[in-house]
Amino acid sequence: MKLGIMQPYFVPYIGYWQLMNLVDQYVIYDDVNYIKRGWINRNRILVNGTPKYFNVPILGASQNLLINEIRVNHDNAEIGKKLRCIEEAYRRAPFYERVYPMIKDILLYEEDNIAKFIEHSFHVICEYLDIQTKLILSSDLEKDNTLRGQDKILAICRLLNATEYYNAIGGQDLYSFETFKAHGIQLNFVKTQDIKYKQFGNDFEANLSIIDVMMFNSKEKICEYLNAYTLVRE
Repeated sequence: MKLGIMQPYFVPYIGYWQLMNLVDQYVIYDDVNYIKRGWINRNRILVNGTPKYFNVPILGASQNLLINEIRVNHDNAEIGKKLRCIEEAYRRAPFYERVYPMIKDILLYEEDNIAKFIEHSFHVICEYLDIQTKLILSSDLEKDNTLRGQDKILAICRLLNATEYYNAIGGQDLYSFETFKAHGIQLNFVKTQDIKYKQFGNDFEANLSIIDVMMFNSKEKICEYLNAYTLVRE
């Protein structure tokens, strides 16, 4: 069984979806500490040709809290600003009419827990892209939460009977091929290939939110992008 485990990121870049699409089960790692100025409640979109941060408003953000203890701010004025930002940024994009309602569905979802809020966004986008991977909240698993780092990941792998573990390429310094092999698990890293598509201008801005990818590309083209990766393994 192929397993992926990542923190819940808000409308993340295409590489995150490649990893999710590649595995059989995907654990949303929501019972670890929240990281300020990370990707949990924000990502980047294209505004007037320049990458700008686009975020989910939250309440009481603290690195002393777990991700699933962070609360979404459902203030109507704040959410309205976010929707207008998307409208102004992408209303001339070729797939705006199809994608904007999905973003509206995501932002108007009435869930306080940021992890479950993001889980819902994953289901919305997975349904659109025909990603069939089973999603699991890490906090729903009965495991030893005193474990940290690689040991905790291995414990989740064993709990779910994973034979292969997949991680984004940026995690190469966190995990050991030898250690995973000793536990009977094949360790793999997913490296996104060079993906480019036409945006509004002539200069391409890479690694933006999946919102940008969906606004400028057909569903069929995005499904091609989901397979545009290479695997790094021992």
